[in-house]
Amino acid sequence: MESIDHFFLSIPEPQQSALLFLRRFLTEEIGLEEHIKFNTPFYNYKGKWFCYMSYSAKRKHEIYIGFLKGYQIEFPHLESEGRKQVKIYRINPEKDIDVKSLVKITSQLKSCYS
Repeated sequence: MESIDHFFLSIPEPQQSALLFLRRFLTEEIGLEEHIKFNTPFYNYKGKWFCYMSYSAKRKHEIYIGFLKGYQIEFPHLESEGRKQVKIYRINPEKDIDVKSLVKITSQLKSCYS
């Protein structure tokens, strides 16, 4: 668990607060299991990869959630950016996170996992 904590605590504000909120939201509200893979927080549902959080200091401190089966649903603000399976949901740490949209996205995606 230490390396996951280190991932979050090494990121500057306001991105850190946004990511910590998303971490709590995904584990406590959505009920996903947290793991670290490739130095990135991954979240599993029913033992399968569901989503991951991405932070890039090189790309102007960009934050997004990548949904691994995102291609199976249509939802505003989900972008593929040329990816075949993963769709991303961008997070602006300067604004309130749209929790209602995230609940709808995750609910739709959970139905894709048998």
